[in-house]
Amino acid sequence: MSQVLVLNASYEPLNITTWRRALVMMLKGKAESLEHDPERLVRRDLHVPTVIRLRQFVRVPFRQVPLTRRNVFQRDNHTCQYCGAKENLSIDHVMPRSRGGGDSWDNVTTACMRCNVRKGNRTPQEAAMPLRRVPRRPLSSLSFDAVRQIDSGRHTEWAKYVIGA
Repeated sequence: MSQVLVLNASYEPLNITTWRRALVMMLKGKAESLEHDPERLVRRDLHVPTVIRLRQFVRVPFRQVPLTRRNVFQRDNHTCQYCGAKENLSIDHVMPRSRGGGDSWDNVTTACMRCNVRKGNRTPQEAAMPLRRVPRRPLSSLSFDAVRQIDSGRHTEWAKYVIGA
């Protein structure tokens, strides 16, 4: 089923919905199509949208991305942040838990088993193993999901509407 990126009236990403729901919103006059799939038609004159924008601004509460192993791997593009390996991945605490480091987006990173063992109970500076990218909390769960769709090649047209893509 084709997915559609829903933008607020201010062009910020709000949601990802189905193409049918997007069409209903367009037909009711609540949204306009910004991008469409040129190969999929609903009718002769109506393409299936891939990005729509709401005509009225909607206030939405902030949703945080949960800190999970899968989400950390996705944030780090399934790559060891010390050597760049893409196999035998694990989670590493930048500041080791035994030294007061906690489970937070800013303290966990993806590391291959080899680098994780080599670093041991030290900080990256002490182990002379600089991080390729400093770990940070993802902006929002929606942009996190949208970036996953863009990176997979399914919805490359979304990139100009999503920060961090």
